[in-house]
Order: sequence, then structure tokens, then C-alpha cells
Amino acid sequence: MSTARFDAAAHARRMRAEGHWTDTVYDALLQRAVENTPDKAAIVGYRSDRTEVRRLTYAGLGDSVARAAAALQGLGVQPGDIVAVQLPNWCEFVIVSLAANRIGAVVNPLMPIFRERELGYMLGFAESKVLVVPRMFRGHDHAAMARALQKDLPRLQHVIVVDGDGADGIDRMLLSGSTRVEATPARPLLAPDAMAVVMFTSGTTGSPKGVMHSTHTLLACNRSLAGRFHLDGSDVMLACSPLGHMTGYAAVMLLGLSLGGTVVLQDVWEGRRGVQIMADEGVTFTAASTPFLNDICETVAAGAPRPSRLRNFLCGGAPIPPVLIERAARELELKVCSLWGMTESLSSTLTEPERALQKSASSDGRSLEGVDIRIVDADGRPLPVGQTGRLLVRGAQMFMGYYKRPEIPTFDADGWFDTGDLAYADDEGYIRINGRTKDVLIRGGENVPVVEIEALLYQHPAVAAASLVGYPDARLGERGCAFVVLRPGATFTLADLQAWMAGNRVAKQYWPERVEILDELPRTPSGKVQKFRLREIAAGGGDGPGDHAESP
Repeated sequence: MSTARFDAAAHARRMRAEGHWTDTVYDALLQRAVENTPDKAAIVGYRSDRTEVRRLTYAGLGDSVARAAAALQGLGVQPGDIVAVQLPNWCEFVIVSLAANRIGAVVNPLMPIFRERELGYMLGFAESKVLVVPRMFRGHDHAAMARALQKDLPRLQHVIVVDGDGADGIDRMLLSGSTRVEATPARPLLAPDAMAVVMFTSGTTGSPKGVMHSTHTLLACNRSLAGRFHLDGSDVMLACSPLGHMTGYAAVMLLGLSLGGTVVLQDVWEGRRGVQIMADEGVTFTAASTPFLNDICETVAAGAPRPSRLRNFLCGGAPIPPVLIERAARELELKVCSLWGMTESLSSTLTEPERALQKSASSDGRSLEGVDIRIVDADGRPLPVGQTGRLLVRGAQMFMGYYKRPEIPTFDADGWFDTGDLAYADDEGYIRINGRTKDVLIRGGENVPVVEIEALLYQHPAVAAASLVGYPDARLGERGCAFVVLRPGATFTLADLQAWMAGNRVAKQYWPERVEILDELPRTPSGKVQKFRLREIAAGGGDGPGDHAESP
């Protein structure tokens, strides 16, 4: 790509002129819903540890956001400060996020799976002032972890605990006060072109990078998805993907609220309960990876009630098996629409519902409104239909850059961003991802930080060399296989690997699930590991020259 400087101001003028950026803020959309439909359900929260369902009307959500915004100001949160939220899909996640933006602060959504290693880095790098966590979730004491981390994070002034009954409990700290900060859409503290969200990538090429998005980019994503799916305020959307991930955060939570619709939250995915929630709440739309779709089909086939209003399923993260698309259409009357996107570019390509059966199995969709796609060769020249090349993207949904990392190349002079993916296009403009220039392993729609896991494996005293690759899995898309060369006389089993990962406090979803022992790693003449050969061995079920084990 060209080394000339990208003109951000010219890009902004173009986005406004084309109608993709309208200077609207979420506060204005929330206030409109509060005034027009105060008694309509805005958020419906299902928690795995409770039988009661929490329902917040738009009037109730507006009140909670106003109180939380005032409380955050009382804690010293200023415009530009970062408020980190490591919560499951609970109502408090929505309230805190909207409240932080109302006073000009930046939201940093964090996945609940993160532990000390990942969380400590992200909070420290972002210099977060506030961290909101659950007291307990899925057996893990998040409150104790956060308090322990706080000792080594001088900028982290406040830890706020959902379900906490002490002085740091969220009810006492944020939600019970009488002071309010009302929405002021005409003069918001958070400008639509200012950073509203910073979300960390999974660190596939080193340390995680903080991807910055503005209200402009997030709302552009919402508008394009709403247009492609024909969504409006009558829709009911299920957020079963984590709100700590852009799928749940932007493509469900913000999408639903921007339309004045209803957002249903499920904190722990379990197929039978998820399908029952969809049926009970009249869910019309959801977005998740292939394993969720497979679970829905299996659950209904086993006798669960069919969610009769569910008509669209946005599916990303890995190619969708054609048989699953056909099964969902046949058994559920559900249109499964393939999507390609990334944290940096949000929802970039999508198959429209009208073409789902024909295109979702063979493509990752075509450009959404406001998004341009280009496939080029190594010298940046556009390639003809059918030829594989580097995938470039630009447009209204593109991120603002990497937080505190201006040295990382982002856009060329024409605004193109190199995604690191390889793709080809058909004669209708639908693209297909068919390789990666970056080393990525996607497990259940989540990027596994390959470089970091490999570095940890190298540190094990039994390991002389290691490489991590993905192998196909019908439910998760990919699982991780660690290929290991041992030191003389050493042994290394899957149990050893799991103990090492646990000892280094790595999120369990990132642990490799197989171990293959090799005499040496296949390499090029220049010494680079030939990962394609390792993928072939892994995909063959472990027929390489070593032992292997597989987790349940």
C-alpha cells in the first residue's frame, strides 16, 4: 500500500456527504425511545444463576443510565477516561456502557473469560480508571481477582462489583443515588467522532491491540445491518454472544437499542434454555458463531419448541457448513446469513436474507452499505474475479486506529486497510475468505492468541520447540493442536499442557486441546515453520510421528 498519509478529515467529509455519518449519538436515540415508548421493554435479562427474569423498560433504562452517569462523575470519571466492563451479558453491562458514554468516557468491554494475565495487561495499558466486574461468575471470583490486580494498577481507582453487598457494590456505588445526568443530545459530552469504545484484539501477532471506535463507526454498522436485515423497532434481538465481543456489543446490543427494539440477554449459552428464551420472548434476530446455530437445530430436533418468530441469524467467525444452512431453513424456517468482519472493520460483508440459501455456504457475503472491498496482489494491483489475493477494506465502519499505538500502520493514502486475510470474489461481488496472511486460530468464533500461547509453550522446561495450529471441528469451527519437540529425556502430555496453562492463568478457551509430539518441526530452507504441513497432520486426526491426546 502507499506510504502517503491518510487524510482523516477528507474521509469524514466523504462519510457525511454520503449519509453514512449523521452526527447522531446513542443518547439521542435512547431519549427518543424513552419519550415515545417509555413502557416498552428495552432490556430483558436472563441469568443462569437466577430463575427470575429482569425486565427494564425504556423509562427504567433511561433512569438507571442517568443515575449511573452521575455516580461515575462523582467518582471522578472525566471525558476521555476509560471505564472497563468485565461483565457477562447482564443488564448492568448495558447501563454502565451507556452511562460512561453519556459523560464522555470511553467504554472498554472485556470478555469474562479473561484472567490475571490478559486482564492485567489490558487494564494497565489502557490506564483504566474504573473496572466493573461480577462478584462471581461460572465459579470464578472476579471480585477477588480485580482487587488483587488493583494493587499493581495505580491508575485503577475504583473496582465496582455487581452482586456485591459491600461498599464497592454496584447498587451502592452507581445505581441508588438521587443525582442524575440527563441526556443532552444537542450537546453531548461525547462527540460522535470521538473515541467511544476501545476493544482489545486477541493478540495474534503479539500483545493485544486496543481498537478504537467512535459513535460514527458504530452507528454506521448498526444502520447497514438494519438495512440489510430489514430490522426496526418491532424486532426482538437475542444477545447470546458475549457483549465483551463486537458481535454482541455492536451487532446486537447497540443495534437493538439504536432501533428502539428489545434486547434480550442470555449470560451463559445453553441450547435448550436459549431456544426456550427465543420462543418465550418472540426473538426475531440473533448473531453468533456456528456452534450456536448447530445447538439451536439440535435442540429443536430433540423436541424443544421452535422459536417461530426467529427469521434471521447473522453467522460469522468461520465458514458455515452447507448442511447446517439447509437444515436451519428446512427445520426452523431460518435464514442464515454469512458475515465477514473484524474488530477493526466491524461488519464488512454480509449475505442478504434473500440470497442466504444460495450464497451463505459458498461466500462470506458482499460489501455492506458504506463499505468498500478490494482484493489485490502482492504489489497492490486489483485482481480479477476468482483470483485469491490480499483483502483490503475501507469505509464508514473502519476503526480510528490502535490506542496509544500510532506507530502501527493502518490506512494507506486512499483509506484502505490490509485485513491480513486472503480472499477471492465472484462475479456478483461476493467474497470468500480462503486463507490468512496472519497466523490466526478461530475457536468457536474467538481468535486464539497463537503467538502468546506458543511463547508460553516454549517456556515449559520439557519443550524445545512448539507450534500451534487449528484443526477442523464440526461444532467450534476449529480447535487447537500443539505440536511439540521435546528436550532429551523429557515427556509432555495434554495434562502437562493444561497444568502449564492453568499455572500461567491463561483463559481456558485459549488452551490447546491436542498435543502432538514430533522429532522436529517441518521448516522451510530459511527456517520458518511450515504450518500448512502441521495443519494437514492435525486435520488427519493426529497421524503424525508422535503421540497425541484430546480433551473432552
